[in-house]
Amino acid sequence: MRVADEGACMTDRRQFLRTAALGAAAATLSPLAEAADSADKIATRAGAARVASTWDFGVAANHAAWAILSKGGHSLDAVEAGARVPEADIRNHSVGLGGYPDRYGHVTLDASIMDAEGNCGGVACLEDIGHAVSVARAVMEKTPHIILTGEGALRFALANGFKKENLLTPAAEKAWREWLKTSEYKPVANIENQLYQPGKDPMPGSKDNHDTIGMLALDAQGNISGACTTSGLAYKMQGRVGDSPVIGAGLYVDNEVGGATATGVGEEVIRIVGAHLIVELMRQGRSPQAACREAVERIIKRNPARAKEIQVGFLALNKKGEYGAYCLQKGFTYAVRNQHTDTVIHSNSIY
Repeated sequence: MRVADEGACMTDRRQFLRTAALGAAAATLSPLAEAADSADKIATRAGAARVASTWDFGVAANHAAWAILSKGGHSLDAVEAGARVPEADIRNHSVGLGGYPDRYGHVTLDASIMDAEGNCGGVACLEDIGHAVSVARAVMEKTPHIILTGEGALRFALANGFKKENLLTPAAEKAWREWLKTSEYKPVANIENQLYQPGKDPMPGSKDNHDTIGMLALDAQGNISGACTTSGLAYKMQGRVGDSPVIGAGLYVDNEVGGATATGVGEEVIRIVGAHLIVELMRQGRSPQAACREAVERIIKRNPARAKEIQVGFLALNKKGEYGAYCLQKGFTYAVRNQHTDTVIHSNSIY
């Protein structure tokens, strides 16, 4: 019995040592296995990544953002890169370089940016710096503040390596001098908006004055970020600031729920704190489109007569990757890019 017991013990000991050796080998390989598993998960989640932006010129912006998202990049980098595209396009007279000036001939830019952790930054009435969205990000990352304005924003930008440039292009100056003949300030809701077609110029045309690009991106890690940048309404009063740099009005992100952005007459967006309202409505269970519609209806409820004369559009993206928009007047479009889609969509409207 004792010999048999000892034999059994030897067998158990050999089995134990064999199992322990296999376990040690597995432990040695586990970092590689975990890395491979992580890569597989990112590749799977990459199918949920997407970016949406306001207006037809959002197509080119989306392409720049998608170049980052499709490689597993962060949504914050994506929206900044995307917003910089229309900021640098002199054909776009409502964003960045080439934007229409105020009534005194000064091109002033407003922008904001917000990430998945709730960090945010903005600039308002910024002159002589083309990429306002990047200055907004620098405010977010390098200061304890959220918004810098005017001369202070310019000094901060220059101190952080941004270069001065003349933002008033010959085309914008010519349009401004033509406007001076009457000096009539009456923003037009939708000016001959041409739908983007692949292979053709994505810009709506030199007469367009849609005044904002707002972008929302969901990355492969499930994080949402947003950006909003504009030169504001053409021929505005000097010092006027719209909704674009105001966190909660022109842009808001909550990574538990989703994000929203706005375009159009910013004063009406500020009055209802539009982007924050939409995110909270999505938190309550509304779809992105339903939440945008409810925000538009809130504007109408406040001032029905004025709502018929202006344009405001909202765009939203939730954590599931669902997107939607709504506006006051027909004519608002938004662009969407993901693994399967690269398109422009006509938003539903109240009127």
